[in-house]
Amino acid sequence: MNRSAKMRTGWDYFMPYISSDLKEEQRKQLCDLLGNVDLTLLYKASVHGYKALTFHEQCDNQGPTLLVAYNRSGYIFGGYTSVDYAQSGQYIADNEAFLFTFQGKIPVYTKVNSGHYARHDSGGAPNFGKQLYFCYNNQPEVLFQRGTSFSFNAERLFGNDRDLAECEVYKVKQNLNTKEKPWRNVPWTSIRRDEIMKMIRNYKPLVTSVSRARILMIGPVGAGKSSFFNSINSVFTGHVTNKAISGFAGTSVTTQFRTYPVKNGREGKPLPFVLCDTMGLEEQSGAGLDIEDISSILQGHIPDRYKFNPGAPYEPDEQKSSRPASLQEKIHCVVYVIDASKISLMSDKLEEKLAVIRREINSLGIPQMVVMTKVDEACPHVEKDLYKIYLSSYIKSKVQEVSSRLGVPVSCVLPVKNYSQELELELNCDVLLLTALQQMLRLVDDYLDDFESF
Repeated sequence: MNRSAKMRTGWDYFMPYISSDLKEEQRKQLCDLLGNVDLTLLYKASVHGYKALTFHEQCDNQGPTLLVAYNRSGYIFGGYTSVDYAQSGQYIADNEAFLFTFQGKIPVYTKVNSGHYARHDSGGAPNFGKQLYFCYNNQPEVLFQRGTSFSFNAERLFGNDRDLAECEVYKVKQNLNTKEKPWRNVPWTSIRRDEIMKMIRNYKPLVTSVSRARILMIGPVGAGKSSFFNSINSVFTGHVTNKAISGFAGTSVTTQFRTYPVKNGREGKPLPFVLCDTMGLEEQSGAGLDIEDISSILQGHIPDRYKFNPGAPYEPDEQKSSRPASLQEKIHCVVYVIDASKISLMSDKLEEKLAVIRREINSLGIPQMVVMTKVDEACPHVEKDLYKIYLSSYIKSKVQEVSSRLGVPVSCVLPVKNYSQELELELNCDVLLLTALQQMLRLVDDYLDDFESF
């Protein structure tokens, strides 16, 4: 899109082109967030004025719109609504509405809460949930008040700086002329799902002394480690299950080291892999999973159901410490489970802790990959249709970001959606989960290939 956008109505006689304040990269990121769309500038407060009357003259009955505000502190933030402005006086239900703010180069968004109205379609200033008003009282300012439609932190969203430097509104239109090409080719068919399931059922580790691949899941609190096991277990059970305790309570729900076998159906035999779950990582020292405990897990020293103590690492008894663990007991692949919607918010302390863990794993020659969860929460384009995950440039940028921050190749970052609120299995969800598990088993083979069969 040209940085200048043609305006409408009587303004055309005086200023046919008005420049957008959005930088090209910012515009691209917002378009990626919304899908394959074009943005056309409808309203610019510094040109048209901050009056609500003028806003409605320019923006009413224009279909989906994106409001972008710039404040004196340098924050770029705003909101999206898929429903026309029409001064109807009604409260608007809009499940696609969201607020956003740029965290560095990446826009982070917050969707309207389920069952709540997205905005009040009045003749006044544009608002979201009657919590956030732009150009309030016909002035270059934002009004924030508490409410329940959107869950957001004013400090994080706009730095609590209410003074606007600019406010723009863009018409959002689907680009029907561009044929989207997936950045990864994945067959979204039941045939593909059944093929991967058959491969996993028939999988045999390369080393005969190893009967099952042991895969360790590591990640921050609330990233979805236990939910990933539940999801894999659901696929092979044939319905949604919740065997492992999952959820988010501010601190790790998992307090024990657990080794979870997965059966081939409820009455079937155990499949040839074990998913090992751990306590969640926390940025504070003395909280969450201890790095020394990870070393003990990797080398096969920690038993199933061992209860972690963040204040003191695991100490084996003399009999166990004198006997080296067998290859069967050791970890053969490590999977970092990372929340796609929080990658850009990862603290420096947590990133440093992950770097220390990665160095320890590298020293043992164990392959590593990333499972990127909650992709539906990270991108509304994907939430609407999981099939479009590999058409989303926004998800691609998240894959590249987590690859860079964790030092894992892009090809080893697999986006998935865990089963969380669904009651029935879904094909596209199954394909993503099974593709990730297939990649784990391939990495296990890479690791075991260095050992002689015995």
